[in-house]
Amino acid sequence: MTQQEIIIYGVAALAFLTIGGIGLALTSGDTNSAARKRAKSIGSGDRGSSRAGKGDDTSARRKETQKMLDKLREQDEERKKSLVPQNIKAKIDQAGLSISPTVFWIISIIVGGVLATLAFLSGADGVVAWGYNLKSRPVVIAMAGFTGLLGIPRWTLSHMAARRSRKMTNQFADAIDIVVRGVKSGLPLAECLQIIARESPAPLGPEFKTLTDSIAMGTNLERALQNFFRRVPLPEINFFVIVLTIQSKSGGNLSEALGNLSAVIRSRRMMREKIKALSSEAKASGMIIGALPFVVGGLVFVTTPSYILELFTTETGHFLLVLSTIMMTMGITIMRKMINFDM
Repeated sequence: MTQQEIIIYGVAALAFLTIGGIGLALTSGDTNSAARKRAKSIGSGDRGSSRAGKGDDTSARRKETQKMLDKLREQDEERKKSLVPQNIKAKIDQAGLSISPTVFWIISIIVGGVLATLAFLSGADGVVAWGYNLKSRPVVIAMAGFTGLLGIPRWTLSHMAARRSRKMTNQFADAIDIVVRGVKSGLPLAECLQIIARESPAPLGPEFKTLTDSIAMGTNLERALQNFFRRVPLPEINFFVIVLTIQSKSGGNLSEALGNLSAVIRSRRMMREKIKALSSEAKASGMIIGALPFVVGGLVFVTTPSYILELFTTETGHFLLVLSTIMMTMGITIMRKMINFDM
C-alpha cells in the first residue's frame, strides 16, 4: 500500500469519525433534552397533584371544622332558649323589678284604659283641632287602648332590662378579677362569690347575692349558675357559667381560665365602644331623617294650621297618615338594622 493510499484511508476514517461524533452529539442532546423535559413535566405534575391533594385535604378539614362550629353554635342556641324563658316574669326579673306578672298586667290595663279614655274624650265634642271625626274615632280609640295595653308597658320593661344589662356588663369584668385574685390567694370559689355579693354595687351585687344564697341553700353549682344565666341572659354571664361548669367537672387552673375570660370581656367592651363611636354618625343621620317629618309637620302647623289639619279632618288625610306611619316604621326599622351591631 502506497503512502498516498494510506493518507486517503486515514482522511476517510477521520471524516467518518467526525460525522459519527457530530450525529451522536446531536442525538444525545435531543435525547437528554427530551428526557429532561419529560422528567420536568412528571415532576411538575407530581407537585401539582400533591398540591392539589393538600389543597383538597385542607378544604375538607376546613369544611369539617365549620360544620362542627355550626353544630356547637346551634347547640348553644338551643341551650340558651331552653334556659332563658321569654315571658313577662323573665322580663320583670331581667329588669330588676320586684312585682308579679299580675301587677304588671293590671298596670298595663290601667294605662290602656287611660289612653283610650283620653282618645274618646278628645273627640267627644267634635273639636276640629284634634282632628277626630265620628268615622275615625273607633279606630283611634282602639289604637290608643292597644298601645297602652301592650306597647308602652312592654317597651318600658324592655328599656329597663337593657339599661340594667349594660350596667351589669360594665361591672362584670371587675367582678371576675376579684374571683381571680381570691383564687390565687387561696380562697375558695364560694367565698370569692360572697365578696362580690357584698362589695359590688347594684345590679351585680344583688344578683351574686342570689347566686350565693342558692348555693348556701344546697343547690349545686351548675344548677345555681344556670339560674343565674336565666335571670341575666348576657353573653358574658354565659361565658362565666361555661368556664365554672367545665372547671367543676374536669378541673384545671381556674384563675388562669377566669383571667383569660376577664381579658376577653374587656376586649369585647372595647370593641363595643369602638363600634359605637364608628356608628355614631350613622345613628345621628338616622335620628335626623326619622325626626324630619315630625319637625316639618310641626313647623307647618305653626305657620298654616289649616293646611296641615287636612290630614286629620278628612278621610284621605287619615289614609295618608296610616300609609306614612307604615312607611316611617319600615324605614326606621331598616335604618336600625343597618346601624345596630350584635356582639
